[in-house]
Amino acid sequence: MPLGYAGKRSKGAFPVGRQDTSARGRSWGRRAAPEGGGGAPSGRRRKTGTRRRPRAVAGQPGALAPAAAAARTQLRRLRPAFPRPGRSGWRRWIPSWRQWLGACLYAFTALAGFITYAYATTDIPEDLNSFATQQDNVYYWADGSTMARTGWVSRQEMPLDKVPPKVQDAVLSAENASFYSDPGVSPSGVLRALGAAATGGETQGGSTITQQFVKNAYLNQDRTLSRKFTELLLAVKLDNQRDKKQILQDYLNTSWFGRGTYGIQRASQAYFGKDVSQLNASEGAFLASLLKGAGLYDPAIGKENHERAVERWAWILDRMVETGRLSRAERATYTTFPEPLGAALPGTPGAQTGYLVELAKAYAIKAGHITDSDFDLGGYQIYTTFDRTRMTALTSAVQKAQKDFDAERRPDTDKNAKIGAASVSPDGRLLAVYGGPDYLKQGFNESNATTIPVGTAFTPIVYAAALDEGVLRSRGKTRTPVSPSTVYNGDDQVTVQTPEGPYWDRSGKVVKGRNDDGRNWGQVTLHQAVANSVNTPMLQLGLDVGLDGVQSFAQRAGLLGSSLGPRVPAFALGENSMPSAIRMAGAYETFAADGMHTDPYSVRSASRNGAAVPLDTPQPTRAVTAKTARAVTEALRDAVTEGSAKTAGKAHAGAAGKTGTTAANTAGWFVASTEQESTAVVVYRMSLTDLVPLPLTGLGGDAPGTPGSERAVRLWTDYIKAVK
Repeated sequence: MPLGYAGKRSKGAFPVGRQDTSARGRSWGRRAAPEGGGGAPSGRRRKTGTRRRPRAVAGQPGALAPAAAAARTQLRRLRPAFPRPGRSGWRRWIPSWRQWLGACLYAFTALAGFITYAYATTDIPEDLNSFATQQDNVYYWADGSTMARTGWVSRQEMPLDKVPPKVQDAVLSAENASFYSDPGVSPSGVLRALGAAATGGETQGGSTITQQFVKNAYLNQDRTLSRKFTELLLAVKLDNQRDKKQILQDYLNTSWFGRGTYGIQRASQAYFGKDVSQLNASEGAFLASLLKGAGLYDPAIGKENHERAVERWAWILDRMVETGRLSRAERATYTTFPEPLGAALPGTPGAQTGYLVELAKAYAIKAGHITDSDFDLGGYQIYTTFDRTRMTALTSAVQKAQKDFDAERRPDTDKNAKIGAASVSPDGRLLAVYGGPDYLKQGFNESNATTIPVGTAFTPIVYAAALDEGVLRSRGKTRTPVSPSTVYNGDDQVTVQTPEGPYWDRSGKVVKGRNDDGRNWGQVTLHQAVANSVNTPMLQLGLDVGLDGVQSFAQRAGLLGSSLGPRVPAFALGENSMPSAIRMAGAYETFAADGMHTDPYSVRSASRNGAAVPLDTPQPTRAVTAKTARAVTEALRDAVTEGSAKTAGKAHAGAAGKTGTTAANTAGWFVASTEQESTAVVVYRMSLTDLVPLPLTGLGGDAPGTPGSERAVRLWTDYIKAVK
């Protein structure tokens, strides 16, 4: 039977696709036309090409045969479900609600399975992170005796029943009010934290106390999705396996409270000088505020911190009332902010020892390739190179010199007077430093400062470079060797020459050298120029050697390139270079060690919990020939016996040293070597507001014209007499 017929054709039956003109046929389509096309029905206008095919219904005229219906159904099943059939335009690409429901069910099932598997396979670590049991670092003098301890002596565990309930309540109100009822995590906090971790946004709050403990005790502080996911799993598992009070106790004993303290007991001692058992609700509220960020809420750090701390403290007390942990009547009694103690770090040594500790710490971290975070965990034993006897002698000599300073009586000459000093052994060991009056009052280390021009104490370096490399007076010609007996013009106001002629500065003026007091020395040897601190020959010598060559030698002698100034004529006189006293002592030690230089170092060995820590101890290198080093040393000996530093000649036989002055007399230096050590002393004045150097004229009541270097010489003399 042909496809398209409902069955055996009978009277009144029509082929499929035809239309009936009967009433039934007209019901299939209002615009149906009679078979044969006799025209449109009365009152209707037939539209060409718009004839509709009636839907065939089984058992009715025009219905599909069963085989045809089955074939069409099969075709529908073979049709793709997406894009959706029967839709047009963008609607074809919108999933149906059944498709949405199916996708969500699949995703939920997969996620639930993954979380279940991850939870089952994640174990709580047996050991806490090392910083949760932080130790102290111990520093030793060169003779092996203990010099200082920093950090904790030991982490003191505090049982929860020793922490006052109101202090516990302050922490709970501030950090996790639902701690005793939640499952270890906060769903809303999780969503915020995951969103921040995924987008790289700011750290979001909302972590429960259990989560915070897990992060502090078992994980790192990385802000990644994997770390956050592990934190959530551990928090839930820990909450199921451990008592809530035990979790709170562990949290309070391992949290960071600032000022070098972990744990609420150490925090109570650091901020209030008493055990945590003696705290009230107000003090507990302050300590609870530190958990949000000790660096932001320690009032001693600054005004803004103080304002934040007061605001956070008041909020926590109000929050305690809201959570029912503090009555309104008791809250009303806490109207005054409990000011904590000063910011002195527990265990941090003061006075001069603090400067030694900072130098040794910095060196140990660098030479031992230790990260700051690892070092702060403690457990290190640092064996320094500092000599206790020399430290005492140097400190006494400085304090004696400072007795002449009177900023109240002579503010125009004595205010902001500073002294820095350092002593280095021939093999580079840093023996003693004077960093300032007290480390806890002034953290800035004067011995390591690179803010003071070195002045003419730099000229022996120029002299050594000339003896080693020769000079070049004519462009394109070979260098001419020089010796200590080579003669230069020592008169005042001598024009500085280049191979092309006079040296002109940027302002269009010819550069001329100037001697102290405008003295004319006539023709002098280089040896005499160094011994008597004659400026004009050394200024010219710097250009003859080449200022780049001078800089290169200065760095071989141990001066840092960052402390050296621009290469202009004044560079040869140290007017624009600012090496530290430690580095200057090390440079002069190069001459005393026959030209071998060893960078100053402050740690001879280190260990951690008995295991040695390898250190990159500096090794001696050849900076200058032995012949040149001895020639420089001879000139420096003459400077002490009969030259610019002859007042120091009687302090130690055979000492070799050089004074250093600046054009504006803003700094006075003396650097000298003996068989045991090389010591640099600098006296200077500097405005603390804008770091502008101030003149030393009249310092301590000195007569006008007295160079500041004389005070440095006297200080060195007192020190050497005490240790020789």
